[in-house]
Amino acid sequence: MDRTLVICKPDAVERGLVGDILSRFERRLLRIVAAELRVIDADTAAQHYAEHVGKPFYDELVTFIGRSPALVAVIEGPEDTWKVVRDMMGATNPRNSAPGTIRGDLGIEMGENLIHGSDSAESAAREIAIFFPGLG
Repeated sequence: MDRTLVICKPDAVERGLVGDILSRFERRLLRIVAAELRVIDADTAAQHYAEHVGKPFYDELVTFIGRSPALVAVIEGPEDTWKVVRDMMGATNPRNSAPGTIRGDLGIEMGENLIHGSDSAESAAREIAIFFPGLG
């Protein structure tokens, strides 16, 4: 079984969309193996977004992800679960996301695009270790 990290970002929590988002994964027979509602502190956000340090949008990312609670979860499924989750999320810019995807159905703003999902198996392992270090 593969695992990937999903974050229902503050805008998803604020809009009451977490149940809808997580149920989409469960309907695809993916399993939630860990979940926690938390405000992501600046240090954790810095670790999570380390590859974006120095980019013009970095400060906005860190500020946004920590503005209010987010639901951080580990999703488990068959090989390449990270890819299934990314496909279900839709394009980063919700305006370019297909209907039927999370962002295509529920999002409209690039800066508040509801959800994060690991972009590779390696990223998933790194990100899970950041948010759930004891989850082996």
